[in-house]
Amino acid sequence: MAIDWYEEFVDTDHTPGSDELVALYYFEPAAGISREEAVGRIASESSTGTWTTLFTMPPRMRDLQAKAFEIEGNYVKIAYPLALWEEGNAPQLLSGIAGNVFGMKALESLRLIDASLPAEYLRHFKGPHFGMEGIRDMMKVHGRPLTGAVPKPKVGFTAEEHAEVGYETWMGGFDFVKDDENLTSLAFNRFEDRVRAMTKMRDRAEQETGDVKSAFINITADTETMKKRAEMLADYGWNYAMIDVVVTGTAAVATLRDHCSDLGLAIHAHRAMHAAFDRDEKHGITMQFLAKIMRLIGVAQIHTGTAVGKLVGTKAEATVLADMVREKHTNAVDHMALDQDWGAIKSAFPVSSGGLHPGLVPDVLDIYGSDLVLLVSGGIHGHPKGTRAGAMATMQAIEAWSEGETLEEKAKKAPELREALEKWGYYKPK
Repeated sequence: MAIDWYEEFVDTDHTPGSDELVALYYFEPAAGISREEAVGRIASESSTGTWTTLFTMPPRMRDLQAKAFEIEGNYVKIAYPLALWEEGNAPQLLSGIAGNVFGMKALESLRLIDASLPAEYLRHFKGPHFGMEGIRDMMKVHGRPLTGAVPKPKVGFTAEEHAEVGYETWMGGFDFVKDDENLTSLAFNRFEDRVRAMTKMRDRAEQETGDVKSAFINITADTETMKKRAEMLADYGWNYAMIDVVVTGTAAVATLRDHCSDLGLAIHAHRAMHAAFDRDEKHGITMQFLAKIMRLIGVAQIHTGTAVGKLVGTKAEATVLADMVREKHTNAVDHMALDQDWGAIKSAFPVSSGGLHPGLVPDVLDIYGSDLVLLVSGGIHGHPKGTRAGAMATMQAIEAWSEGETLEEKAKKAPELREALEKWGYYKPK
């Protein structure tokens, strides 16, 4: 008599229907476990199965079983009936395809690479409120990257000192000033004090430049506190809120998406803690799937790396990530992404940050193009002439790239860029 039934979750003749969700995994079976049994266990544990055959099971249950239908080396695609997933519930989706499966002893390692979401599933999500064009209209910036910087050191400034650095950043031509992930409401820089100080400096910078200026002020906390902080931002005329979306979780982000939309706020998604589960190439969840889920929920933009700065991530990964959040239709990339039609879900901006300076700007823009939020922080504050000159140097590097000039050519008539190149050249931080 059969004890387990994992083979019943493998069907290499299955062709997924248009209403089925398909997940792509990398897997390595534990010793003594065949590849077929391993993928059957993944499909079983993430859908209707258990470790043993059951005494009674209604025949209709067969229709809810996931099916591992394509096995290629250590990669498997698994199809899931739509009925397994609650409408509009991203946490429940993760509980299935990214839940208990990671704890099975039959697997040495498992990595969720991507999941293709059917139109009927997407229909129940709102996606980003603004889309890239809406953000560009809000900021009155077209034809170039949006730019921003974190005051550095990332924590330690008082609210007033933080705002002073922000003012210099704006006056150098940048659009945004950004809190970093661990700056919330600290004893030396309370959230409320920072909002008031930043508002004063924003208004001054807007009056002096005639440009729209904004900030990604970090509201990360428990959900109710985040809602109150978002309301304060709206009261002071801000158009953005920043959330550390991984540590707060998909449920909190979904709640804040609606609350912020009602307040007219876009969400800047910082990805702090992502590498805890996406850095291991054989286990965990990829950054591109995290980015997909956050676009689905409705953030306006999310960090996607640089491929040339101080954080891990290749050029290929950065390109896939950018496509995942920007494009209306993303094509499958071998072992990296599945085909995805986003339907009515609006676009979001990729955010490139981490160890950048003016000398690296062309490299980043060659990868991303101009539809991104470019964050250059230490690389403006460390400029020999200070923050304002560093921001100006970055804007000059963007202009050079847009005009097809080399940085050396541009630097002949742009002293701020010349001084930046004299300090950093094309150094890539590690």
